[in-house]
Amino acid sequence: MIKISNNIYINKKDIKETFIRSSGPGGQHVNKVSTAVQLRFNVIKSLEISNTMLSRLKNLAGSKFKENGDLIIESSKHKSQILNRKDALDKLVYLLKKASKKPKDRKSTSPSKSSIEKRLKDKRIQSLKKKDRRKIDPSND
Repeated sequence: MIKISNNIYINKKDIKETFIRSSGPGGQHVNKVSTAVQLRFNVIKSLEISNTMLSRLKNLAGSKFKENGDLIIESSKHKSQILNRKDALDKLVYLLKKASKKPKDRKSTSPSKSSIEKRLKDKRIQSLKKKDRRKIDPSND
């Protein structure tokens, strides 16, 4: 069992791993060995989570989250299967942990009195600078 939060645990049996060939350079070795890993984890069937957490997970995962509830994570960063397997599992745990945490509520604030005064003073100074740049109209004299 992998702990995600106080009340959310993942059973390792629910995670399906398939090994695929890595893309990119690597010479003859890359064509012979399947070192990249693809993890498939069905969130809806495996976990009892709230709709809000599910929607946060969908937003975080993006295209990795499929319509049937599968979360597909690939890793081909390393040359060894073992390191790629660990990396993909870490990505899965990170996504689920981040989705399980409720984001902080934003508290609206108002500018301080001194900041308002400073802004207005700076605006007056800028206005005077631009006023001095104008052409003088001789008809006003």
